[in-house]
Amino acid sequence: MGAVVTGLTQKSASAQAKSEKIALIENTVAYLKRQDVGMRGDRLKAVVNTVYDESQQYEVDYRLALALIKVESNFKHDVISSKGARGLFQIKPSLAKYIAKDAGVTWNGDECLHEPDKNIRLGIYHLSKLMEHFRNLATALHAYNAGASRVESQRADEGEPKNGFAKRVLKEYKHNISVLPEMDEIEK
Repeated sequence: MGAVVTGLTQKSASAQAKSEKIALIENTVAYLKRQDVGMRGDRLKAVVNTVYDESQQYEVDYRLALALIKVESNFKHDVISSKGARGLFQIKPSLAKYIAKDAGVTWNGDECLHEPDKNIRLGIYHLSKLMEHFRNLATALHAYNAGASRVESQRADEGEPKNGFAKRVLKEYKHNISVLPEMDEIEK
């Protein structure tokens, strides 16, 4: 009888976690719509869901990932920068091709960077590796924008970010923290 009760308790906890995840995603989508991001409806919901799942996999705060997307592309999945970076996370094709296999993404050429799910996987994977390597969020964000090798050569100063990009992402992240719950809060 105890095993049956335990099984039911686990199912109940799993159902509650799923329900809480759905609520978090819906609240996040509503919040992003109020922020006037460049994406709407079901596509935005799918993006938030993917961001949440990939963030859990790589232990990156989903609110940070959302801040990075907001600053990089304002949720416009088809945007291309003047330097050739593409998609939500503004990833350069050369970097994407290099990290695709490790990130679990099938590389089908530059155009796949406009597919939100692939771009999100690549972006969060890359950010997680930079955070792991630099062990300082501001420096990791600087490296995300300027390139890891360039930042590595300037690494003497690990204080506050010196470039505007890292400051903008951190400001957006701080705002997201004040509005959106932690992932851990819904996993309990």
